[in-house]
Amino acid sequence: MACPKSRRTAPIGSGSVSDPLAVIAEMPGVSEAVTDARKAVDRLYGHRVLRRKSPEVSARSALRGARASAALEGVDVPLEAIPEVTDPVVQGALRVSAELGRLGATWRSAPRQVLARLHTLAASGLVGDGGGAGGAGVLGRPRGVAEASDPLDLGAAPGPQETVARVDGLVRLVTASSTAPALVLAAVVHAELAVLRPFGTADGVVARAAERLTLVEFGLDPKSLVAVEVGHLELGPAYGEGLRSYLSGTPEGVAAWVRHCASAVTLGVREATAICEAMQRG
Repeated sequence: MACPKSRRTAPIGSGSVSDPLAVIAEMPGVSEAVTDARKAVDRLYGHRVLRRKSPEVSARSALRGARASAALEGVDVPLEAIPEVTDPVVQGALRVSAELGRLGATWRSAPRQVLARLHTLAASGLVGDGGGAGGAGVLGRPRGVAEASDPLDLGAAPGPQETVARVDGLVRLVTASSTAPALVLAAVVHAELAVLRPFGTADGVVARAAERLTLVEFGLDPKSLVAVEVGHLELGPAYGEGLRSYLSGTPEGVAAWVRHCASAVTLGVREATAICEAMQRG
């Protein structure tokens, strides 16, 4: 990514800046927000319940995360009703959540493969296995048309060529080394996928799953305890506003989005802590 401009035109990961994530990490307020989120995660990892039951906490966190991700996509159902819900958005979010633990190593080496798999899981039931030549509506394949769903009112998605170029840049960021914290990379991964909408449908579910996967695989939350999706949902309209700020491409807008993601992580820690406390009470 070139240094953020008034309107981003270059694909992320391109340009002369050798470590664009490090540039973002130094933007106003980002370092402090990331540090606060990191401290919150550290406190969570000290909870005594996790000595024996971290896999169960992770599973409960994943379920809450899937429910929140579906709600952000426009299908909000109570947690207790999840087992009976047949809505394809909810089912897609659940399938994605269940698969994340098997995709970690591949995410670092072949992120395109992981994104295709996530979309196949998220959009099954929403689109078919096939589609028109070059069109949208194909599981796991980039859209070949300009149209894309827009549950957050972000506006028109970039055209297919720009989207491909920016996904290429995103892949370079995930597979390259950086001195920036994992939360910064996760925030950029989430935002790029959410605003690009590379598949045309269920892109929000894919974006939030990729964020969580990045937090896990790049070391902030290796046990996948933090229900970051719940944090985004709890922040309400700020979620869409944060993505629109990022979309502006200005340093202020990009920094505001990363700070938003740090807040979502902190709220996701609170959710995970509540799970631990409930389990401790029996």
